[in-house]
Amino acid sequence: NIESVYAAAIILALIMEPFKSAGDLWVLAAAAGLAMASKYILAVNKKHIFNPAALAAVLTAIIFHQSASWWVGNLYLAPFILLGGLLMVRKLKRSGLVISFFIAALATAAFVLRLNFFDGSNLSAVLKTALLDSPMMFFAFVMLVEPVAMPPAKSLQIIYGALTGFLFSSSIRIGSVYFTPELALLAGNVFSYAVSPKRRFVLELKEKIPIAADVYDFLFKSDHKLKFKPGQYLEWTLSHSGQDARGIRRYFSVASSPAEEHVRMGVKFYPQASSFKQSMLHLNPGDKITASQLAGEFVLPKDKNKKLVFMAGGIGITPFRSMIKHLLDTKEKRGIVLLYCNKTPADIVYKDVFDQAEKELGIKIIYAVDSAPASGSWRGEIGMVDENMIKRSVPDFKGRTFYLSGSHAMVMAFEDILRKMGVKRRQIKKDFFPGLV
Repeated sequence: NIESVYAAAIILALIMEPFKSAGDLWVLAAAAGLAMASKYILAVNKKHIFNPAALAAVLTAIIFHQSASWWVGNLYLAPFILLGGLLMVRKLKRSGLVISFFIAALATAAFVLRLNFFDGSNLSAVLKTALLDSPMMFFAFVMLVEPVAMPPAKSLQIIYGALTGFLFSSSIRIGSVYFTPELALLAGNVFSYAVSPKRRFVLELKEKIPIAADVYDFLFKSDHKLKFKPGQYLEWTLSHSGQDARGIRRYFSVASSPAEEHVRMGVKFYPQASSFKQSMLHLNPGDKITASQLAGEFVLPKDKNKKLVFMAGGIGITPFRSMIKHLLDTKEKRGIVLLYCNKTPADIVYKDVFDQAEKELGIKIIYAVDSAPASGSWRGEIGMVDENMIKRSVPDFKGRTFYLSGSHAMVMAFEDILRKMGVKRRQIKKDFFPGLV
């Protein structure tokens, strides 16, 4: 993944001491080599465990006795780090992780220095120094949020952030070795791996099925059973020549049920598609693709009595196909209304599954299209989704939880309509994954 090479290089340049002699240059070259080697040597099931830059900094200190200086943590760069970091965290939606880190790190720093609000010590000056004259902000905004080495679940991310923050500021010593920022991050990476072991699957394409205009279902088979919750997503990696700036990785929801034999992925191909999608479109049975980073909390609630509304647009229907097919496989009935929007009836996919769920499980299915055929045979909704359509389809909407999936613009439009209708924010669940970034 060429983009990760650039990221590691920039991070190393900002935490390792700039070279002043030929000897220093060799140390920097060694750090770069160690960072890349960590992805292949210290890996389990072809997945690296540690943040490459942090591991390189630790190994450089052990081998060459030259520790990372973290020169990026200074007062002059702090405004840029703060602004860029906040934008990154907002975009990545990792605020819980970063906030838990700062709380733990600052509280631990105050405790270690024996500061409190009652002894007259200048706590604000210490906290200012910890934030502005240390690598704390760069560490939290750039290194801590590295996706491969963090837990996928939000609750575990908060624990991960708090643990790493404690170690970052605790000045713990093991023998003659103190916990440095890079050691704190490696310890957090070990915790992440322990609570959410990651696996990489090499899947073989069995069949590629056109299911609508420019939409295909890809059915993959694997030697190992893929265990997942309906609604979760995977990171898909497809090496190909002539790759564009978007690289060789994408995130797609799993469209299959856990009980199905093959892993199913539904993909929409747009004009002027990326090199990744162009390469994917030309896959033939027997070709292989790599899947990893199983994650996502866009899943059915544990409370089976909770009433739900699934709102999807276009290919955003894939996680709902997974959920509803799972309910069919397990013969589990839930109070669900599916509102599925498309441009035309020909764009509707997985209708066989949804019609079966309506018949066997009592799930209410409403199809909505922008334009219906002139024959007058269409029996669903016509027009853009608005407040009136939702009220007609879901009269008891205030007592339901809404799951929204589709393009970012469509999801935001759905949410805006629901909020104006008085639906509380906690009743709205959106399908977010790194691919949206």
